[in-house]
Amino acid sequence: MEVVASIGSTNTELLARCGRGETVREGAWLVADRQTAGRGRLGREWHDGAGNFMGSTVVALNGGDPAAHTLALVAALAVYETIAAALADTRRLMLKWPNDVLWEGAKIAGILLERQGDTVVAGIGVNLARAPQIDGIATAALADMGVHVGRDALAHELAHQFGVFLALWRGSGLVEIVSRWIARGPVRGALLSASVPGEGAVTGRYAGLGPDGSLRLSLADGRERAIYAGEVAMIAGEGDD
Repeated sequence: MEVVASIGSTNTELLARCGRGETVREGAWLVADRQTAGRGRLGREWHDGAGNFMGSTVVALNGGDPAAHTLALVAALAVYETIAAALADTRRLMLKWPNDVLWEGAKIAGILLERQGDTVVAGIGVNLARAPQIDGIATAALADMGVHVGRDALAHELAHQFGVFLALWRGSGLVEIVSRWIARGPVRGALLSASVPGEGAVTGRYAGLGPDGSLRLSLADGRERAIYAGEVAMIAGEGDD
């Protein structure tokens, strides 16, 4: 595990190394004390927070692997289990499709996957010491709950959990990954809204995940809709964003 004091973005750096033809082995981690140009999903800025975890790892895709985008579920499970290991009670910890980790509806961790050829870089941020202010998004930090976890300790546990779920993804396909994600996701029937690219908001009741990892929503007209991309929010009164 490589740790640097300051960097623009751990994802950008690992992608650049791969682009230059440098050998970046699967399972390598790059962790930063500080990021100056971090990014989140959908082009959002990832706010730098001193004392929080910011790091990226590499997956080298093989011919028989499940679809690369389903690594979002792998990363989400790894982060969930890493955070859960520090908590006495995980009932308020939940996954939001595809890869956000929430505490009482507030975002405590985020994940960004980027691909270059047969390499996927997974960038992960976990709010350990402080919750950054992000417009329109409720955030939380482990320290707010009275839970204090060292960055290095969390990094090593996360690397372990990521390896465990990556092996499961490769060995069992998506069946086990989807099943475990569902067990840590919203309550079935929760009202969700998905902002689908090129279409707008699609609202429905949470009906689990499909075997391909897609989000399934039961619509008001009785149809079930599969969502493959988009931003998902819990509807007010049913949960939190």
